[in-house]
Amino acid sequence: MKKKLFWWGFLLTALAFGYVAWQVFGPTLSAPESNYFYIRSGSTYKEVTQSLIDKKIIHNPYFFNLLSQQLKYPEKIKPGRYQIKKGTSIFSLLRMLRSGNQTPVNLVINKLRLKEDLAQKIAANFECDSASVMAVLTNQNTLLAYAVNSHTVMTTVIPNTYRIFWNTSAEKIIDKLYNEKEKFWNADRRLKAKAMNLTPEQVYTMASIVEEETNKEEDKGLIASVYMNRMAIGMKLQADPTVKFALKNFTLTRILHGHLSYASPFNTYQNAGLPPGPICTPSIKTIDAVLHAPQTNYIYFVAKPDFNGYSNFATSYAEHLVFAKAYQDALDDLMKAKAVK
Repeated sequence: MKKKLFWWGFLLTALAFGYVAWQVFGPTLSAPESNYFYIRSGSTYKEVTQSLIDKKIIHNPYFFNLLSQQLKYPEKIKPGRYQIKKGTSIFSLLRMLRSGNQTPVNLVINKLRLKEDLAQKIAANFECDSASVMAVLTNQNTLLAYAVNSHTVMTTVIPNTYRIFWNTSAEKIIDKLYNEKEKFWNADRRLKAKAMNLTPEQVYTMASIVEEETNKEEDKGLIASVYMNRMAIGMKLQADPTVKFALKNFTLTRILHGHLSYASPFNTYQNAGLPPGPICTPSIKTIDAVLHAPQTNYIYFVAKPDFNGYSNFATSYAEHLVFAKAYQDALDDLMKAKAVK
């Protein structure tokens, strides 16, 4: 009888230990909808636990609380963005949260136009809000430290993919972008800019106009050469994208005569030389296309009449008028054909 009781006790004890081990080390957790769990700066242990429950990541807080106390997690809350996969154990989760082993955010920056666009993009991906980003981008001490002004501050942004922790402050995110800009403008690129009698910021501004003019890589250097030639002879750039930027109307498909008189330092129909800052964040390929722009005699360009995205380039106004008329006639025919439909 005693032997049977012993084995029953042993079995129950083993089952109890097995149950506890399963709850602590077993794949009992669910993944959040986004696969990520966020802990905001200043969060308390109670708030973290409640959030895990609300998001249905943990189903039995008893064992989570028990192990948390053993690992002293309540005193070591670390904010961040944590990836939680389905089947993770409570032990693995607490070890990750306690060590602050968060997953970085891939901040993908492509073409942006305004400081506000950058602020909104950062706010959508990180803990900081857009107001704190704008506060950095408009802070006079920050602008002075980066050797930029309110117009050229966006030249600190080189479109790329940046891995940054979710709870990084707005100041440190902008610092990261600035440091990457400094790496991008290596000795070779700076020498090429100097040979063009342009600063890196001016090359970036030129590239921003080219970026808005075409998405054809083969034409980018040629368009840059047109603008360089216009500046060399004292001719205004007369770049349509700068008018859109001046108007802050990026839905315009055709620039009309009335738009050209809009008073703005960015309107290159009204002002000579480059605008005071970029009108978008150009790609690395476009910046390099400007730096490697060929020597040409082109002064004009206009879209080809087959609407393939490429341009016809001209050295004289007479030649340009021929190309412009061909494009205009093709556009009129296209509009008529659409009207008939």
